[in-house]
Amino acid sequence: MDKTKEIEDSLKFFIVLSRAHRAFNDVVNKNIATFKLNPTEFAVLELLYHKGDQPLQQIGGKILLASGSITYVVDKLEQKNLLNRVACPKDRRVTFAQITDKGKELIESIFPPHQERINEIVSVLTEEEKKQAIDLMKKVGLHANELL
Repeated sequence: MDKTKEIEDSLKFFIVLSRAHRAFNDVVNKNIATFKLNPTEFAVLELLYHKGDQPLQQIGGKILLASGSITYVVDKLEQKNLLNRVACPKDRRVTFAQITDKGKELIESIFPPHQERINEIVSVLTEEEKKQAIDLMKKVGLHANELL
């Protein structure tokens, strides 16, 4: 394949991937909004529900959000009584986010339909196509990280 064609195909891949990602996120985010949460609030609650208490300083890295935004999101979730801040008994510099019973109840009620919506979006692919797509996206993502 000549270099020009290779570059054109790479650009087309990037555009198709970006548009698919945006469309996928638009559907998922619209679904999340029906539960009176924004995508970041949902991501924080989902993280705490599935992974347990998390240091505030580490949440951003786990859900791919800037640390300054985490404080704002945690404040909003705390105001809604969906999480609490808990001081670390061993290190006063560390504060954990802890999901409340109300937050657990909310996630337990909205996560199943969230999963179903994602499955509905991806259902256009066969199981083999899903596996191939996962492997290919992982390969590209790992290579992109190496280039950093």
